[in-house]
Formats: sequence, structure tokens, C-alpha cells
Amino acid sequence: MNETFGQRLKKLRKAARLSQAQLAEACGWKSQSRVGNYETDAREPSFADLETIAGVLGISVLQLVVSGEKSGHKVRESGATYQVDRNIEPAPGPVRYYEYPEISWVQAGMPVEAVELSNIATCEMHPSDAWAGEHGFWLKVRGPSMTAQGGISFIEGMVILVAPGFDVEPGNYVVAKLVDTDEATFKQYIWDSGKAYLKPLNPAFPTVEVDDTWVIVGKVVDAKWPRAVLG
Repeated sequence: MNETFGQRLKKLRKAARLSQAQLAEACGWKSQSRVGNYETDAREPSFADLETIAGVLGISVLQLVVSGEKSGHKVRESGATYQVDRNIEPAPGPVRYYEYPEISWVQAGMPVEAVELSNIATCEMHPSDAWAGEHGFWLKVRGPSMTAQGGISFIEGMVILVAPGFDVEPGNYVVAKLVDTDEATFKQYIWDSGKAYLKPLNPAFPTVEVDDTWVIVGKVVDAKWPRAVLG
């Protein structure tokens, strides 16, 4: 049985040796009730809160919201990484960070071999503890199509980490492109009645069927606000 978000949060918080009050304080919240509501699944978190919690726990937002029942989660504390898994004691391991360039949406639609780091050396680099492969890259979210009315939301100005060539499953977030253009789009990949679709989180935008005019560029494995925005 898959964990709920509240069950995952509670497990990760305890692995980080934080009480609800300590986590709330670290997140800058006045009361621990917000943490309590999240852990009992009485309240659905905003993306801003997900990002704040993930930052305190030292994991990516996607690691926080995607069930870790099989693979566990990584939680950093005092310079060490702990692998959190059911019936297994936390064990220290090396901390790994990866840096990937932020590229343009036009470049994202180009063939991988056309987006060499030497060609985009002036682009900003962003770190992540998520592995996006040798050709991973960041894109800045534009427009409101992935801004939801509640729950997970990708707000304009955030950056998403794209992993080209990774396996994509229904429910994943992806970057796709039309075959006859070099411009890409960011949507959720869903499967319904034997067909694949690209679905925006904002219901004001249309869902598009993935036919032979579309190509999946890569799977989104991390999302956050750039450091410049965070200050």
C-alpha cells in the first residue's frame, strides 16, 4: 500500500530528528499545527510549503511528494546523508550534488548533441541532489499553465530539472516538443483509455493528446526557486 503524503512527511521528519514544533520553526511557521495537519493529511500542502519543507529536510520536492516505499528517501543532517527506509536504521553516506545548466526553451527542443555545455557556458548553473543524467538541464517555468488551484503547483519563475532519456510513467511531469518545431512545453504526462496526454495543472488550459507529432524531451526530476529569487 502506498504511503500518503502525511505518512511520508512524518517518517522523514522523524528521520531528521525533528519534532513537529522544530520543523515548523525551521520552516518559519508560527505554529506546529500546519505540520500536524499535513501529517494527518487533513490539509493539502501548497507548492511553496512543499519546497520549504523539502529545503529543511534536505531533499527535492519530488522526493517529498513521490512515495519512497520502495526506494526510500534521502535526508541530509549535519553534513551526512541518511537513507530512510522501513525497518532499516539510518546509515551515513556521502552527500552528492550535481550541477546542471539552465537553458532556453528553444534549446530544450533541440537535439541533445546541439546543446553542448560549451555552447551555453554563459548560462546559469543550478545545483540539485537529483541525478538527471549526463545531459540534464534546468528550464525556467513560464506562464500559468502549470499553476494549480491547490496542491502541487509550478509557478512562473521557478526552475525545473529535466532528465532526457529517462523512463516516463503516467503521472510524471515532462517536457515535450512538437516534432516540427524547436520549442518545448512543460506538462504532466497522463494515460487514459489507451492514449497518452499532456495535461496542464491549470484547468484553464487544454489537455493535448500525445500523437506522432509529439516527442518527449525528458522527465522532470526536481523543481525549486532559483537562489537569486530566494535571496
